[in-house]
Amino acid sequence: MKVLVKKAIITEKATSLSELCNSYTFEVERTANKLAIKNTIEKMYDVKVTSVRTLNYGGGKSSVKYTNKGIVEQKSKKWKKAIVTVAEGQMIDLYSNY
Repeated sequence: MKVLVKKAIITEKATSLSELCNSYTFEVERTANKLAIKNTIEKMYDVKVTSVRTLNYGGGKSSVKYTNKGIVEQKSKKWKKAIVTVAEGQMIDLYSNY
């Protein structure tokens, strides 16, 4: 079985989102759909998920290098982010793992 949730994203924006809206941010597998993400988060953290929003990132040009062989363009890494909202009164403790 493939691991759908790679890691939790802990940034200033994601932390404020978790405090204000009861939403948590995760980096997930690019092939994962919303239903699979919901089931995985519910099993991992024993919470009731009310909504899942997904965003795809990367794939575009990120940098250009000028080498002896000519101009080389590099693409950025493709990845997917999921914002998971849990039921009122429940929470996910992301800091206990660190």
